[in-house]
Amino acid sequence: MRYVLLNLLACPMCRSFPLKLYVFEEVVIDKKFSVRTPFCDLYCARRGAYVKDLQQGELDCSECVRHDITWGILHCTNCGRWYPVIDGIPFMYPDELRVKPRIRSREEEFLKRFGNRIPPEVLERDPLKQVRAGTPRS
Repeated sequence: MRYVLLNLLACPMCRSFPLKLYVFEEVVIDKKFSVRTPFCDLYCARRGAYVKDLQQGELDCSECVRHDITWGILHCTNCGRWYPVIDGIPFMYPDELRVKPRIRSREEEFLKRFGNRIPPEVLERDPLKQVRAGTPRS
């Protein structure tokens, strides 16, 4: 997943934009890219700010597109939901699919691997916290 994707993604449940990205692992491609600046029209995920709020010198879009995020988490600061980035793919399922065993097991594996790197406030506000703990939702 590239940073530029966050210029397009919104929370599938509440439609909030932008999502906050926490990167756990990324790969830097050893190649120079020639891109127009700004490459993203609304939001620069690498800087964590709207493009209109950044100075021209703060945007290094040709460097940004070289980074592939392989493991991370996308967090909706509006509704509290989080979505894992697994092997470069953002898994952004709505709640009714996230409780299904196959998807839930992928998220549980992700939590075992990266749970200690996820900020506590992300996990505490998660609306699916009780489901992940194995207790029924109230």
